[in-house]
Amino acid sequence: MRWSLITALVLSSAFISSAALGEEEQDPMQGAKKGTTPYVTHFIFRPVQSLDVGNAGTATLLEAVGTTQNLKVEPMLDKMAARCTALNVESGDKKYIDGACALTDKDGDVIFSTFDTRDLDPSQPDMKCGTHIITGGTGKYAGITGREPFACNDMPKLAGSGGYFAMDIPHNTAWEIKSTARAKR
Repeated sequence: MRWSLITALVLSSAFISSAALGEEEQDPMQGAKKGTTPYVTHFIFRPVQSLDVGNAGTATLLEAVGTTQNLKVEPMLDKMAARCTALNVESGDKKYIDGACALTDKDGDVIFSTFDTRDLDPSQPDMKCGTHIITGGTGKYAGITGREPFACNDMPKLAGSGGYFAMDIPHNTAWEIKSTARAKR
């Protein structure tokens, strides 16, 4: 009886250890400390509030929601829920959009970034709409930083009223997760 109990404990420990190892192997971030990832976000934009001063200028608060798609069919930045808040300013010859975004994965972990359409990366002329700056994240993305030059591709006009519009926003992301932040996970 004693031998059976010891055998059962050893086998149970081995099973639990292999199950935990299997979970680690399925983590798309396991071992990844940096990389480059091309992805596109499929966005619907909703005007929330507008300040219109005629010929002097306008400012419109926008909310954007959508999903991401990794263009290399890899797990990083794929199938994430995206939500952004932005301020669209048009005044004289000035036209820009600044804002911030949160990308949430299936585990609830988040990547946070800010963006500026005046910050263009001359080394990537196809990404001529602006740049996201990744400032941090939660869970497996704790300690993440990076830059994401992006393009803005208009989609067909949406039916109905309300000023909603759609865009595909391709990104070329260079990211890094500091190992000290990953150890705190």
